[in-house]
Amino acid sequence: MRKALFLYLLAAFMMVSCVPDEDTVIDDPDPVPENPTPEPKPEPEPSPAPLPAFETAYEAVQNMGVGWNLGNTLDAVWWTGGTDGRDWKAWETGWGQPVTKPELMTMMRDAGFGAIRVPATWGVHMDADGKVYDEWMNRVNEVVDYVINAGMYCILNVHHDTGADEGAWLVAGPDAYSREKERFEGLWTQIAERFKDYDQRLLFEGYNEMLDESRSWCYASMNLGYDATAAAEAYQAINDYAQSFVDAVRATGGNNAVRNLVVNTYGSCNGVGDWSPYLPDPLKYMKKPVDSVEEHILFQVHSYPMIDNLASMESEVSYMLDLLEAHLEPLGGPVIVGEWGTFSENPPLENYCHYADYFVRNAKERGIGTFHWMSISDGIHRSIPVFSHPEIAESIVKAWHGAGFTPEIPVLGDYDLSYKVTYNSLWSELNLSSSTLYLDEYKGVTFELEETPPAGSLHIKVYGESDGKEQFGDFEGASGTLLFDPSIIGSKSQRVTLQYTREDPFTITVRRVALIRTDDTEEECSPSTFWGCTLELIVS
Repeated sequence: MRKALFLYLLAAFMMVSCVPDEDTVIDDPDPVPENPTPEPKPEPEPSPAPLPAFETAYEAVQNMGVGWNLGNTLDAVWWTGGTDGRDWKAWETGWGQPVTKPELMTMMRDAGFGAIRVPATWGVHMDADGKVYDEWMNRVNEVVDYVINAGMYCILNVHHDTGADEGAWLVAGPDAYSREKERFEGLWTQIAERFKDYDQRLLFEGYNEMLDESRSWCYASMNLGYDATAAAEAYQAINDYAQSFVDAVRATGGNNAVRNLVVNTYGSCNGVGDWSPYLPDPLKYMKKPVDSVEEHILFQVHSYPMIDNLASMESEVSYMLDLLEAHLEPLGGPVIVGEWGTFSENPPLENYCHYADYFVRNAKERGIGTFHWMSISDGIHRSIPVFSHPEIAESIVKAWHGAGFTPEIPVLGDYDLSYKVTYNSLWSELNLSSSTLYLDEYKGVTFELEETPPAGSLHIKVYGESDGKEQFGDFEGASGTLLFDPSIIGSKSQRVTLQYTREDPFTITVRRVALIRTDDTEEECSPSTFWGCTLELIVS
């Protein structure tokens, strides 16, 4: 009984001693407030914007079809160092080409071409801080739009900022790369920003035919008798420029994050030839730039074989295609021949047509794209527009599309044309022919004017095979003919002009110009400006 009472009293005491005072705070590990507020959840990090669905570089080469270069136009340079870089028209026409019109691109599309390479030179159109003049950027933009609006692909590049001329500021060497890296990347940032919203039909090409400090063609340091150290530095610089180009474009985002980009080998060299063991080096030492996306880099070379001997031409073309497959394609990108033509001087037309067919067909079979260099529509032909070498143009497009393809090939004969010539100074000259004419094929030239010029104000001048070999001819009335004299000019004519002999400005209209072949047939041709005169085409 006493034990039970004791236990009861002890329990009561412990209960009383455990009751807290009013000032006592009890730690509650999970206090529940009267009006609980849930803790805010962290905001999820935004998902990166999905990249545009661009075709791969391999798909682009197939979808572009066969291409052509708008050469000697936006790339013109050297001839006029003092001309304001803002004056786009003076530069665009500086090498004898007319102002480009959208109708030219429509003509190319209707003929069967699917892509146009637009060479553009930039250095002379930039201020001291490296900013491209608005006038030049706007004009380049207009020409690109001509191509895109015609439904074709366009490759826009940096052209005569490279090359053998002393004015070229992009040079394949470590010192030049360090010096120009910021300016080069800044240029591409400006171009990329301007065109960042364009779709997959626009491709960028980082640089054209970039050479080393010794301006060596064929392979680096050739002009030095080959220097292994200098050559290695040049090839490294090419790869450095290529990486800078890719990085600058990708950094602008938008469609540029996946745009297909073109990089060239050293000098755009193709490795062909057996006269030096170093010829394949531009291919061997080319690297694919590190890229943030896969399969959006293309490689480019150029090709200008001699075509006087067709068997040799075929062998050279096949060998080149083998080299491209062996050295460039394993890098992980397709190949285009961004320029092709020939260094042969006035080859027979049938040779050129055979060459065009063979080259384009064999390149296509190997998945290699081709862009002919300009001559199929040249000079005043572009302003009509028509083809200056329609047979070659037809051979090119049929080689790609098939023999059954029927292209639209407009020619001069489809129009009634005349040429308004304004002579601006004494001895200024109009080209009646600017091609080399061998006297075993051609015997003279003839022309017709719309009105009779003042007596003695004009005469015909023939430039012979070398300096000092010149033939002159007078004429009366509104027409003139001159037969070449081999005892005076030698075996060929380099140029035939209609030269002005007075000082005051004078205008006259040329109705027709034709070359006289040795079989007495006539071959119509178009006059062009040589110097000191302007030419306006009249289509009726």
